Amino acid sequence: MKKTITYGVLFVGLVVAPLTLTTGCAVTKGQESAGEYIDDKTLTAKVKTALAKDPIAKAHEINVTTFQNEVQLSGYVDSQEQKTRAGEVAQGVSGVKTVHNDLVVKTGR
Repeated sequence: MKKTITYGVLFVGLVVAPLTLTTGCAVTKGQESAGEYIDDKTLTAKVKTALAKDPIAKAHEINVTTFQNEVQLSGYVDSQEQKTRAGEVAQGVSGVKTVHNDLVVKTGR
């Protein structure tokens, strides 16, 4: 009886272990490969540089995040003009697929 249980546990271990080892590092939906991650970091740097060169956008108050060539702008700006301009500048960078302009215009409370 003990041998039967031992062989059963051993068999299950030999069958289940390879299945769990082969599924560990697959890239799934919603994740990036190492190359995509580097491309996104490069694109983020290009957008930040373009914003810094623009006289209207306040680059030092704008956060830029990129995921699969989609750029998200967040942070606070002083005017609607700055928000609109930042979105235009980001969209003008080569390689940017979409811009999500989540900048918030400060109100004078």
